Amino acid sequence: MEKNAKIFIAGIYGMVGSAIHRSLIEQGYQNIIGHSSEELNLTRQQDVETFFKTQKPDYVFVSAAKVGGIYANNTYPAEFIYNNLQIQNNLIHSSYVYRVKKLLFLGSSCIYPKHSEQPIREDYLLDGKLEPTNEAYAIAKIAGVKMCEFYNKQYHTNFISAMPTNLYGMGDNYNAMNAHVIPALIRRIHEAKINKQSEVVIWGTGKPKREFLFVDDLADACVFLMNEYLSNETINVGSGIEVTIMELANAIKKTVGFKGEMQFDTTKPDGTPRKLLDTTRLANLGWKAKTSLESGLKVAYQDFLKGNVRF
Repeated sequence: MEKNAKIFIAGIYGMVGSAIHRSLIEQGYQNIIGHSSEELNLTRQQDVETFFKTQKPDYVFVSAAKVGGIYANNTYPAEFIYNNLQIQNNLIHSSYVYRVKKLLFLGSSCIYPKHSEQPIREDYLLDGKLEPTNEAYAIAKIAGVKMCEFYNKQYHTNFISAMPTNLYGMGDNYNAMNAHVIPALIRRIHEAKINKQSEVVIWGTGKPKREFLFVDDLADACVFLMNEYLSNETINVGSGIEVTIMELANAIKKTVGFKGEMQFDTTKPDGTPRKLLDTTRLANLGWKAKTSLESGLKVAYQDFLKGNVRF
């Protein structure tokens, strides 16, 4: 990307979009545009087309999406599939119509089958059944990946798709019903500490393994891919390190300074038993994550304490 190019970040005020914005500024990019959902409703085709026609961005990062944890995905599947399909359809198609030089579509590791071989390679996509609790979101993201692929094939566009693993970091969502696992645990363990509770109850057995990526590392990878990656193949973005939910809970307990016990409610669902991305393709390009889980949790918790988060 040219340093003076006009860069549009869809979802610039979200956790991922704001991290991409920070990364671009740090690397010398200044001509960056983005709007809140109140200023530009990405689910409305006409609004998006008008924006592209008037602003004519050179590069587009698609980080806007309706996201949430197990509870939100399982409770509002219609909203997850409708909103995400609308957003990505409008952005990808307008990027084609108005001749965007390059677009990066951000998906999610949940697009892969629930029982994929581990670590999960990019070519495992559509090779088995999805995790039922977030199927609606996953199907929407798979459609976005395939839309980029087919637009490249038919229209010779330059649209790439990156699949990040579980994210956390600054600007995360700490809503009790919609938060992902790390922000949900940070909030609950912090509140237990403040209220002097003797224990925190966590859904599931604690045995599932997860890989986590600090959001600023993802942002760095996104800018790297915009500059270095040219392929119709999806590319995974992860840290390459996995921990059990029990290990994660204890790491957050240590970060927060909670002295009570962790109890696991085995009557609640675990979700996917294991999810580790194969990031060989990205590593071969010369990129790897820099932030350890311990360091990232400290930054995330301080961000939570400062109130720079969503509830």
